[in-house]
Parts: sequence; C-alpha cells; structure tokens
Amino acid sequence: MKKILALAMVLCMIFALATPLSAFADDAVTISLWTYPIGKWTDEATVKEFIAAFNEVHPEITVKVEYLDYTNGDDKINTAIEGGQAPDIVMEGPERLIANWGAKGLMLDLADLVPAGTFEGVASSCTTADGKVFELPVCMTAHCMAINKDVFEAADALQYIDLEKHTWTTENFLKAVQAVADAGYDYVGTVFCGGQGGDQGTRALVTNLCGGTYANPEHTQYTYASEENAKALSLLCNQAGITFDPAIVASDEIQNFVNGTFQMAFCWNATQEVNNADALSFDVFPMAFPAPDGVPSLQGGIWGFGIFDNKDEARANAAKEFIKFLTADDAVYTKVVEATNFQPVRDVAGVYEGNELMAEYALMNPMMGDYYQITKGWTTARTEWWNMLQRVGESDGTPEAILVELTAAQDAANAAAAAE
Repeated sequence: MKKILALAMVLCMIFALATPLSAFADDAVTISLWTYPIGKWTDEATVKEFIAAFNEVHPEITVKVEYLDYTNGDDKINTAIEGGQAPDIVMEGPERLIANWGAKGLMLDLADLVPAGTFEGVASSCTTADGKVFELPVCMTAHCMAINKDVFEAADALQYIDLEKHTWTTENFLKAVQAVADAGYDYVGTVFCGGQGGDQGTRALVTNLCGGTYANPEHTQYTYASEENAKALSLLCNQAGITFDPAIVASDEIQNFVNGTFQMAFCWNATQEVNNADALSFDVFPMAFPAPDGVPSLQGGIWGFGIFDNKDEARANAAKEFIKFLTADDAVYTKVVEATNFQPVRDVAGVYEGNELMAEYALMNPMMGDYYQITKGWTTARTEWWNMLQRVGESDGTPEAILVELTAAQDAANAAAAAE
C-alpha cells in the first residue's frame, strides 16, 4: 500500500504537467467500474489500492466498484443498460466490449488513449474496421492446455513432448494419451461441453489438431465445418482416454485436473496455476495444443477497459483519467498487469521480474493466432459449438457423421452473423 501511494505521489507531479488538477477540482464526480474476474481485479483490497493511488492525483473523482462473474455478469450489465444505468468503465475483453456493446454503439472511442508500443496484433484486435477503439487493452495471454507431468513421466509419455518448447505434434499427442491410458487412467482428457464456459479450450483443441480453422480472417463468417475439424473430432471420439462429457464446463474440468481425476486440462493458463497453487499436489506442465507440424495457432485472450457512452461528459472525462492513470505510465502499468496474472500488451521492463512461472507461460505468447472472437454472431456461434460437441459425443464417431453436426452448427452461426 505504501509503495503504491508513494508511486502515486511521484505520478502526481507527472500528471500535473499534462492535466492541471484545477481542471477537475471544482467539480466532484463519481464514476463506476465494473470488472469481470481477471486475476486480482476481483480482490477488493488490490483494487482499492489502485483507486487510492489514483485519488492521490485526482481526489475529486470517486470510483465505485462492482465485481462481476461470468455466470451473471452479462445479465447485470444488460439490465443496467436497459435501465439507463450502464457502468462508466467495464474491464473485460473484445468479444464483449467491441463485438457486443461496441457494435451496438454503446461505447466511447478510446483511440487517443492507446499507449505507444502496444503490440500490433493486440491493437488491431481492439480496433474496428472504421478505426474506433472500444477497448483500451491492458493484458493478454495465449490460452494453453496442461498435463500432469508426474503421471506422464511415470507412463513414459514425456518422450512425445518437446519439453523445451512445450509443444507436440498431433501424432505424438495421440501416442502420449494412449500411453497414459495404457497406464490405467480412464480420464486422461475430457472434452467438456455442458455450456460455453472455457470453450476457448475445446475450440483450440479441435481446430489445431488437424489444421482446421474457426472463422475467416475477415471475421465475417465461421469456417469450422471442415473435413479437417471433422477428422479432429473423430480422432478424439475414438481415442482411448479421451471422453466427451455434456455435464461439465471448464471450471469442472479444471477442478478435476487439479484434484488428479483428469490428467490433462484443455482450459488452462498461468492464472489457473496461480489460483490453484495450494490445491495442486503434482507438477503442472503447460502445453501448447497439438498440431500436425507441432506449430499451433493458440486462442488468445485480451482484457482491458471500455467506457460506456452515458451522455455525461464529466463522467466520461473522469473515466478516461482513471484508465490513463492505470495504463499510461510504465511504473503503474507494470503493477496493473501483475494484478491480472496475465502478460503485458507492450514491452515494459520489470514485469514479473524473477518469476519463473510467468516466464514459462510467456513461451506461449508468440504462438497466439487470430483473435476471431470479434466475428459477428459470436453469441450464437458459442452456443452452437458446445451443443454440437454434445451431439458429436453421442455420434458414431465417424468423420462423415461429425461433419453433418459441424455444418448444422456453422450454418446457424453464419445466419446469426449475417443478421447482425
């Protein structure tokens, strides 16, 4: 707390040069920040420290916080929007801030706030076709999977893994799963499909396995009804140790992995390991998803701040000052990123300095592929995907039967995209 307050005192002098405090001091204003569960941004004490540091610079701005979860967060915000009480700031990702609320004309353009040096791929994912930025990106990750290294080692399955790069080919992935299954483990990995929670894992697994895709580069259509993805799902259906479970979502999979019931998790990242550290009794080894040539295109995650257009200039300006404080200066930004347990979206010195765990997961970042979550019809596409997986799990497992299910799901998703 003292370190952050001391830092804020230094920043007070920096910000005073650009924006005199008298510009705001005469008009007290209250703004609201609603944040989804992004690392320690659900921890009230951590968030209060950032707000306290901000108030050293802007004592006239009160920031009230509401902590959301992914079960009912969308409903809360949509209800607030309908009632004319939308929050000022929301911390989340492009699929909500850009493809949903931004596309509906509800968000302010933050293009002038994006710091220099923001990675091009991240910046472009937060920018619309007409150049508007509805999300100021803060942190990112390349979602991965993970294995129980102890079990894989005992089953002599580590021979199929590039332990330095944390990658494997499709052929070696199947050999490794078979080896663990032969060692007596019925649940090596499970394709969870009880809902959309954590579906980035199943999307990455299926599309990488045989070189398929999920959407076109223009983000106008879904492309997952392909022979490649049908073959991938057929391989999973017919592989010993891999099951399809329509009763669970990613949070259940993670719990079963952590407690040793499952030997791999398809929905994983550094935050999951940090959050479950006390419950883990084995060595977690993060892995990229398998690909035919061992070079995957990982599903990325980007999180940042968006500002709702509440037709109140004073609140909008105050909201901008708040997110500028958190992102413009490298010293503060470093602390903000570390509180997310994800990676920075620009090169800054000292982030996670000496943290071997975060360095290990940073190996995945160069493998991050297209951020297709901003494709139109996204809500429908997600629903169709997990329902499709349920039907595939009940099918005869042939590529032909699976392609029928993929096509039905894709057609519905593309119809929704065309209607938007």
